[in-house]
Amino acid sequence: MAAPNEMTVPQLLRLIGTPDAPVIIDISIDPDHAEDPFLIPGSVRYPHTDLAGLKAHLAGRPCVIVCQRGLKLSQGLAARLRADGLRAEYLSGGMYGWRDHAETLRIPAAALPEKVDGATLWVTRHRPKIDRIACPWLIRRFIDPQARFLFVSPAEVSGVAERFGATPFDVEGVTFSHRGAKCTFDALLDDFCLHSDALNRLATVIRAADTNRHEDAPQAAGLLALSVGLSRQYRDDHAQLEAGMALYDALYRWARDGSDEGHDWPADRAI
Repeated sequence: MAAPNEMTVPQLLRLIGTPDAPVIIDISIDPDHAEDPFLIPGSVRYPHTDLAGLKAHLAGRPCVIVCQRGLKLSQGLAARLRADGLRAEYLSGGMYGWRDHAETLRIPAAALPEKVDGATLWVTRHRPKIDRIACPWLIRRFIDPQARFLFVSPAEVSGVAERFGATPFDVEGVTFSHRGAKCTFDALLDDFCLHSDALNRLATVIRAADTNRHEDAPQAAGLLALSVGLSRQYRDDHAQLEAGMALYDALYRWARDGSDEGHDWPADRAI
C-alpha cells in the first residue's frame, strides 16, 4: 500500500505538462547528480539543507521532493515540510525510478541556460503568433516553470540578449530557431530531449501552422485562426501569452488523450 505522502512515477508523469503539476524539487546530492546529470522535466535543483529558502520558493504551492532513490532524503524533507503545513510528497523510487520507467522524459542538465535572478530568461520578437507562444508554453510546462520572457522589436533581440543575459529564440542565427523544415518548437524538443508521442503530435500541428503547410495537419488552420485572433485581441504580449498558455494546455491534452476522438450528429452516432 502506498504511503499517504508518496507519489508514484506514473502519477507524476500524468501531471507534468499540465497546469496542475506540482513544484518538483530535486534534492539529489551533487555526487549523485554528477553521476547521472539529468532532470525530470520542470524540476528545479535545491539543497535539502536550505529549508527556509525552499519554503520561500514554494510559497505554499504543493510539491514533490525527489532524491536519487526515494529514500531518506526525499522522505525526510517531505515529512518536514508536511509538519510545517505544506502539501509535500516524495517520488517513489526517486531519480532511479524515473530513469527506469519506459515512458518518462529526462532533460540533460547541461542543456539548461544559465538562470538570471533565479529563473531562465528568454527573449524573442514582439507581437507573437504561433511559435513564439508555443515555445514559451513548452518552456514553462516542461523546462522551467518560472521562466520569464521578453518581447522586443526584431532588431533589438540580439542586443537585449547580450545586455540582459537572456536566451534568444525564434530569430535567425541563434540556437533555438528554425532548422530546415522544422520550427523553433522542434528545436526545443530536440535539444531538451522532450520527444514523446503527445509532444511530437503537437509539434506536427504547430509546425504545419507556423510554416503554412496546413496539408501536414488538419488542425493547423484552426491553430492559425486562433493564434491570429489572440494577437488581435491582446495589445500586450504578456497578456497574449497568458491566454495562449490555456490554448496550448488544451491542445496538449488533445494530443495526449484525445487525438482519436471525433464529433458528429446525432450525438449517439458511433464515431
